[in-house]
Amino acid sequence: MGRGARPQVRAGATGVARKTERLYLEPGHGFGAQARVVAVNERALAFDRTCFYPGGGGQPSDDGTVKIGDGETLEIVSAHADADDVVWHVTPSLLSPALVGQDATLALNRAWRLALTRHHTVLHVLNTIALRDYGGWITGVQIGIDQSRIDFKLEGLSAALCGELEAKVNEVLAGDRPVTAYYVSEDEFRTRGDLLRTLEARPPVSDGRVRVVEIEGFDAQACGGTHVDTTAAVGHFTIVRTENKGRINKRLYVRLDDPGSRAEGR
Repeated sequence: MGRGARPQVRAGATGVARKTERLYLEPGHGFGAQARVVAVNERALAFDRTCFYPGGGGQPSDDGTVKIGDGETLEIVSAHADADDVVWHVTPSLLSPALVGQDATLALNRAWRLALTRHHTVLHVLNTIALRDYGGWITGVQIGIDQSRIDFKLEGLSAALCGELEAKVNEVLAGDRPVTAYYVSEDEFRTRGDLLRTLEARPPVSDGRVRVVEIEGFDAQACGGTHVDTTAAVGHFTIVRTENKGRINKRLYVRLDDPGSRAEGR
């Protein structure tokens, strides 16, 4: 739902849910936020603003907790966005309509978010090298906290090629390159084929804009997910195994070591 559109009331929901302000997209958002409950729908809450990533682009949603006023703390097991850009925060229990209008303190599962941001950032490095040096377009991705997988339309995958990919990715990571985000208009995006890494899926367009994540001096690509602030926060990258998923569709499973305490989310 664009700006100025009428707020929506969900079937079975209490309250009025407008497009959620997404704080996780802003620099320095941290891992928590103050918000207000605007709607309740059975086990799900909508707030006026959120730091919870609702999932997308192969990245799972955040989880964590929300404290209502000075009282009850609820577990948030997942989050998702609906067609009107309202982010719903799912809890294990049925919720009281009396929560609507109350202030809330949101807190992410910090370790979960940081692991996902590290993996998401390294996949940007990998997909750029795969496309630039080997002509490999992404055909699928699933980001995890211990291991991620990415599929490429790529011929001739071998142990030697995997070794080359590992070396090139780790060289970029060691460069301690800043990772930043900005927006371009939808019209500009349509002229920028360099911002794409997949031929099958298109990034989300919000308010006529597309978000771009840039690794300084290396790459820029359209992305709505979360990332670390510098490539040095990612850790050391390893391809642990590969699979053939068709004649030229190759799946790579990747892991990262622990980079220490330098990872902060964007």
